[in-house]
Amino acid sequence: MAFALTTTAFAENAAIPRKHSCDGADLSPALNWSDVPAAAQSLALIADDPDAPVGTWTHWILWNIPAEVTGLPEGVPKVQVIENGALQGKNDFKRIGYGGPCPPPGKPHRYFFKLYALDAMLDVRGGASRKELEAAMKRHVLSQAEVMGRYGR
Repeated sequence: MAFALTTTAFAENAAIPRKHSCDGADLSPALNWSDVPAAAQSLALIADDPDAPVGTWTHWILWNIPAEVTGLPEGVPKVQVIENGALQGKNDFKRIGYGGPCPPPGKPHRYFFKLYALDAMLDVRGGASRKELEAAMKRHVLSQAEVMGRYGR
C-alpha cells in the first residue's frame, strides 16, 4: 500500500463545503492517513492555494505530528500546540492554525492538503512560518500524500 491522505469532508477534486471556508465556520476538515512509512518519526501538513492572485497562499501548516497518529479531527483548535503535541504555525492570514478557503469572486481555486512523512521530529518553534518549516523539512521527507478540493465564490 502507498502512503495516502483522505478526508470525509469532500471527494478528491470536488467542492470543499462552506463550513470549511471563511464564508462558514472556518473549520479545518477532518483528515485521515494510512500506510505511513515505517521509518517515519513525524508528519507535517501544508495546505495551500496555488491559484491565489498573489501567488501560492498558505492556509495551514502543522508539524511534529507523531508518526503513530492516523488523522486529525474536524476543527483543530487554532493554537500553537494541539492535543497530540503537534505544532502549528502562521498561515498567510497571519494567524495560527487553519484558515479556510477565501478566494476572490470568480473561478474556483484549488486547495491542496499535503502530508509529509519525515524521518525526524523538527526543531521548529510553534508559530513559525512556512519558510522556516520547509527549511527544517529539507532532507527529511520520506514520502508525501495529498488530497485536493476546490472552492469558489
